[in-house]
Amino acid sequence: MRNKNKIGSIISILFVLLLSLQNVSNVYAQGTDNKQVERLQRAIFVYNIAHQVVWPNANDFNEVTIGVLGPDRTAIDLQGMAQKRRIGGKPVKVITYSKVKDIGAIQILYVNNRFHYDIAYILQSIKGKNILLITEDYSYNASMINMVSVGNSFEYEINESLLSIENFNIAPSLSQNAISSAQKWKALFKETQSLLEKEKTIVSNKDKELLEKDTLLKNQQDILNTQKDTISQQEKSLQNKERAFEKQLDSIDVLWSINQLQEQKYEDKVAIEKALEKQITEQVAFSKSTQNQIIKSQKQLKKQDSILAIKNNQITAAEKIIDTQESIITSKTKINTLLGLLAGLLLLGGVYFFINYRKKRALNATLASKNTEIYKQSKALSLKNNELEQFAYIASHDLKEPLNTISSLIMLIKDDAEDTLDPTILQNLEFMDDSSTRMRALIETLLQHSKLGAMTDVETIDCNALLEDLQKDLSTVIKKNNAVFHIDQLPAVKASKVELRLVFQNLLANAMKFRKADTSPIIKITYSKDADEAFPDQYYHTFYVTDNGIGIPEIHQEKIFTIFQRLHADEAYEGTGIGLAHTKKIIQAHGGSISVESAPGHGSTFSFTLPV
Repeated sequence: MRNKNKIGSIISILFVLLLSLQNVSNVYAQGTDNKQVERLQRAIFVYNIAHQVVWPNANDFNEVTIGVLGPDRTAIDLQGMAQKRRIGGKPVKVITYSKVKDIGAIQILYVNNRFHYDIAYILQSIKGKNILLITEDYSYNASMINMVSVGNSFEYEINESLLSIENFNIAPSLSQNAISSAQKWKALFKETQSLLEKEKTIVSNKDKELLEKDTLLKNQQDILNTQKDTISQQEKSLQNKERAFEKQLDSIDVLWSINQLQEQKYEDKVAIEKALEKQITEQVAFSKSTQNQIIKSQKQLKKQDSILAIKNNQITAAEKIIDTQESIITSKTKINTLLGLLAGLLLLGGVYFFINYRKKRALNATLASKNTEIYKQSKALSLKNNELEQFAYIASHDLKEPLNTISSLIMLIKDDAEDTLDPTILQNLEFMDDSSTRMRALIETLLQHSKLGAMTDVETIDCNALLEDLQKDLSTVIKKNNAVFHIDQLPAVKASKVELRLVFQNLLANAMKFRKADTSPIIKITYSKDADEAFPDQYYHTFYVTDNGIGIPEIHQEKIFTIFQRLHADEAYEGTGIGLAHTKKIIQAHGGSISVESAPGHGSTFSFTLPV
């Protein structure tokens, strides 16, 4: 019944997990609908512009090649539209470039300012190659044709002087619909900035919802891990009981062999008793015959008293022998009765053990079915984890797009109106730019955190060699802080080399960073091998990293392992608050645990375990 209750609780937890994932996907889907419309409009806009431009060397190429600069998803949208649309009656091919110097013989080049390519360098690189440059979100009159997103549509401005240098002919409608002045262009940017602020507020609210969902998923994951550990312990207990039962079956086989030998001896004894009974019967019959002859002879041979006396003595001796044999037979009968009782007890024991064996088989069958269910559930959970990783990647990628746009708009405002704006406004723009940069860094670290714990490259690692390489890589920081290391002889462990290196790197970097200004860091790394209290046969490597830093109050010692939780302001100690969260996730994925012992002003000792 307990196993059934536990399986039921696991199923209910998985159901809640699925509902949570559905809610998260619904929230994200609402935010991505507008992005999909904007991406489709962008691709259509590029094609419409290209239709209104005539190349001077149009007879020299049979297909129109569009190049996209940078890791821009616009390339996918343009490629999808190329299946159905043509430019100037010619088929379209889309290729991507990561560097400006790699740009080859193409007809159209699309560049988005969120990837921070220098527009002057691009124009210099494509000069004289008859390449139409279409950009997005760059400064006014900086490109041949420059686009800006307004709602779900786009506006554009053209630089006719740059187009004429490359001998491009444009349709009159392209010029008529273009923005003709810098003032209109700036007004568009102000409108776009207002829309971005609203979008930023929406994204912030969705981020909070995602964090709440993520916390719920982590709690449910911890419950599932606890249930798995309990079931694993029950499996081990059942295996021990099964071994004990097999030993009992072996003992029953030995007793059964002894019983068969005793039954064989019993049959031999019964045969001897039958022979003795037959002999006694014959002797009794002979005695009766002899007595009859004596009675008859007494009448006829009274003189033969001496002979009769001898016969009487013989009869008396025979009777004594018969009495002795009867007592022997009686004692043997009692022994055989006891042996029969013992055989009955052994038979009852065999029946009892057989019934227990049948129950054990039924229990094993039930356990096998439960194991199958658990395997299916773990497989489903693994698929959900993969979906969560993909979701984290897509979400972080799409969240960076508005940040890049904000940075571009701030740069555009500073370039165009730096001399006319109030110093306070310029300072606020700097704060906005710094905030977007920090937000982009937080998104990157969050994506890295979601990828930790995969353990696809587990190998045997010499911890001493790993720390030597790590000290070489951190030599500049170590010399700058005058850090001193005391490292014991460490063991070789089974782990992911990249992730274990990240664990040591985070702990050593924190030990050198969180210290008093006038104190040189002293860092000790020690090791012990300990047995598990619950399972004495299971051993763990325990590593201790001790420093003489500023210490951690007891109330905050659990908080430091939570993602984005920081105890100090950026002005005192810089960082994102994710290093120890990375460390905890890596250690738990390897089957270990991590904790800290510390007091303010007396340093800290971080200890973590890895299974032997």
